[in-house]
Amino acid sequence: MPERQRADARRNYARILAVAEAEVATHGAGASLEQIARTAEVGSATVRRHFPTRRALLEAVSRKQMEALCARAEALTGESDSRSALLEWLSDVIAYSVSARGLAAALVYEGAGPDSVHENSCSAAIEEAGTPLLRHAVRDGAVAPGITVADLITLVVGIVLATEHHPDPAASADRLFRLSVAGLSPRNGASPQG
Repeated sequence: MPERQRADARRNYARILAVAEAEVATHGAGASLEQIARTAEVGSATVRRHFPTRRALLEAVSRKQMEALCARAEALTGESDSRSALLEWLSDVIAYSVSARGLAAALVYEGAGPDSVHENSCSAAIEEAGTPLLRHAVRDGAVAPGITVADLITLVVGIVLATEHHPDPAASADRLFRLSVAGLSPRNGASPQG
């Protein structure tokens, strides 16, 4: 009987995850766990057994996007223009976060320490993937020393969360990101439009 239970658990997990992906895409990080349970035709306890926290659910829903972002960072590492490579990757993180509702919430740092049992696997993966890009940009003098990937992801998350209810969240997020990169002074003629 244990093998049957494991097969049932795997099926339940897959069904819950598929429903959760649709719910998060529609309702964002605040998707109702009870609605997910009803739609997946399982009890709330089953959802909580597979995903003990909302963060665990969001991380599972975001896993494919996270893997794609990590692969993108790896592909851009070593580009000759390290600043452009870093900014292109951060733009991709923003675009994914805007289109995949809930991803920004999965990236939020909640102050857990490095040896915390509540490690944020999404943030950890993104930080690991982005570190070589940032390191190259710092080495080339394109980014100020002391800036961390955590700083950059916090900025991205803030932009995405602040613009998610705008009429065109993607355009608003992109504009704010470009503005933050260019800064407020008109020194080099950079415009937040492009």
